[in-house]
Amino acid sequence: MIRYMFIYSFLLVFFSCSNSIEVVDNNEETQETPQNTTPNILLIIADDMGLDATPGYNIGSVKPNMPHLQSLMNSGIKFTNLWSNPTCSPTRATILTGKYGFRTGVLDASDILSTSETSLQSYIDVNTNTLYNHAVIGKWHLSNNENHPNIMGINHFAGLIGGGVPSYWNWNLTTNGTTTKSTTYTTTKFTDLAINWVAEQTTPWFLWLAYNAPHTPFHLPPNDLHSQGALPSDQASIDNNPLPYYMATLEALDSEMGRLINSMSKEVLDNTVIIFIGDNGTPNQVVQEHPSTRAKGSIYQGGVNVPMIISGKNVTRINETESALINTTDLFATIANIAGASVTEINDSKSFKGLLTNPDANKRTYVYTENKDFTIRNTTHKYIYFDNGSEALFNLNNNPLENPNLLNPNQLPLNSSDSAMKDALATKLSEIRN
Repeated sequence: MIRYMFIYSFLLVFFSCSNSIEVVDNNEETQETPQNTTPNILLIIADDMGLDATPGYNIGSVKPNMPHLQSLMNSGIKFTNLWSNPTCSPTRATILTGKYGFRTGVLDASDILSTSETSLQSYIDVNTNTLYNHAVIGKWHLSNNENHPNIMGINHFAGLIGGGVPSYWNWNLTTNGTTTKSTTYTTTKFTDLAINWVAEQTTPWFLWLAYNAPHTPFHLPPNDLHSQGALPSDQASIDNNPLPYYMATLEALDSEMGRLINSMSKEVLDNTVIIFIGDNGTPNQVVQEHPSTRAKGSIYQGGVNVPMIISGKNVTRINETESALINTTDLFATIANIAGASVTEINDSKSFKGLLTNPDANKRTYVYTENKDFTIRNTTHKYIYFDNGSEALFNLNNNPLENPNLLNPNQLPLNSSDSAMKDALATKLSEIRN
């Protein structure tokens, strides 16, 4: 009997230990999975930054010194054919909803985004298996309602509700519906807020960091944030030659962006994908190569072709340039995809996550954008239908600065290739809008 009791006790201990080992193994797998499959996501938006003002792009002779942005290019992918909207509110709405502006009613600066729309953050909450904490820090510009970001499902908002500031040192800071005065340089303040928020996170996070720089008013940033030298600070000097001040403001953005990146531990940074974009083209006072009437606010290339650089977690293409056609609507599906949602296409958004690892991944055939005018392009040609009923057609391979208009009387008749391109683009434009 003693022998049977001993055997019974041995088996009981054995199975008990086996079960314990199994539980420990499962816990270890659960703890390791978030690091491997749920990267943090940092979306950084520069306000009014076209390709001509961005290092690494082959347009514009005067470039800001932005070593941290250059480092992201060196370690990731530089995209050359991202289309935004011509002004900031519509672009932000396309990212937040994955929809073109004519569907949401946000077609111009200061148009209000309906709270009936599903935000990217709310979509991630419902459609991923990971609990992401998310925040928007910086410029909102989708409503004048102080509570609008939180109503749209943003866990934490701290920044600028409106589209601009009277001074980068004197502005209204709204934090989750409560507004106070701030006298801290906006680029620095938004970075401070971002650093503090990231440091508090214990789960995967998605931070939308929207600087208002380098948006007007043109000004002289703090000297320790730029390398433009001893520029005069009086308004007359700034108004007379705004370009170096605009460049200094971009350099200040880069300095503060670098401070945020450097504040992260290696473990956090290694698990973070960083997406940097401009929200529309360069302002007409400081645009380079494009005519001033074809800069911010227009649907010409100078108004809508903006930089995008992606680097970090799971980006295996290093120091590469990608020419795929992409719309800012596509950031909705792509970011949701990165966060773990299975969606690859929703609303007007197509995920380009595959391009982060594979240059042969699926790509758009056409890309579209709008204000009161409409435009569409394929890999070679661009067609514009203006609000007044006139049209334009450009071969961007031959004339990337959109000159001449192939539909001008002195350019007609079109050759067979250009004519076929015009018909295809006009047909596709009609399909999108109908």
